[in-house]
Amino acid sequence: MHSLLSLLLASSSLVMAAPATADGFATGTTGGVAGPTVVVDTTDELLTAIDTVGSLIIQVSGTIAITSKQGIRPNKTIIGVGSAPTITGGGFDFYKSSNVIVRNLTFVGAEDDAINVGQQSHHIWIDHNTFVSPVDGSIDIVRGADYVTVSWNHFAGTDKSMLIGHSDGASSTDVGHLKVTIHHNWFDGSRQRHPRVRFGEPVHVYNNYFDGNALYGVASTMNAGVLLEGNNFAGVPYPCFSTSGYADSGPGRLVQRNNVFTTSGVCESGGTVTEPSTYYSYTLDPAASVPALVQAGAGAGKL
Repeated sequence: MHSLLSLLLASSSLVMAAPATADGFATGTTGGVAGPTVVVDTTDELLTAIDTVGSLIIQVSGTIAITSKQGIRPNKTIIGVGSAPTITGGGFDFYKSSNVIVRNLTFVGAEDDAINVGQQSHHIWIDHNTFVSPVDGSIDIVRGADYVTVSWNHFAGTDKSMLIGHSDGASSTDVGHLKVTIHHNWFDGSRQRHPRVRFGEPVHVYNNYFDGNALYGVASTMNAGVLLEGNNFAGVPYPCFSTSGYADSGPGRLVQRNNVFTTSGVCESGGTVTEPSTYYSYTLDPAASVPALVQAGAGAGKL
């Protein structure tokens, strides 16, 4: 295992510019920008870097195999560099962590979740990644997590794409939390949970491309509040569940506006939702332009 000092020395010729600015609920997330930069291309180097105390920009090069879900300490930027940076076999776990950026990585075959944001973690930005065949979820945001943005990611044929709120019995930890922005993602033949939400409000889902999602698009349950706007649904038989609940979960609230539905079912909506604009400003792209825009820009390798 390399020491952190040796990683710093080895990486001096590969330093890249500071990452772009987080938006949505993750506004203000700076990651490791206040610290040094390291390049990692082995399992041991990656695990050493993500477990380092303090600010750090971690540049991931090549394909790195990990197991299970590996914890990420606060104040980190984890960003892929070079040709097709990939994490295989495992994923990232956030336990009471904060101020972390994950960008430009492909996650393949995670044996559990590819990314789990839990236990009061906050200010997490997940941007321009690709998710392929995790055993469980691509991204879970649970157990009182807050101020998360999921942007410009490609969910390539995944099953359980994104869960917000892990259990119907979690009201004591989740009510008043789970504020999440989800924008410009490509849900590409992915099956369900885009997202499935319990308790969180507002969950802002805008300018995403829902492309052939066999089971459903978005589910708002357990009195969650979801604003769905400017999205494009193509070939989605059940775009939205809300007022009728979903599976064993009770009904939620969902406001939908300015969405396009092509060869898709009816979006179930009802109730009122806190406007995300009370927290942050944003610019909405026309829903008709979303498929081309998102296919061109979402996923790893598109920074």
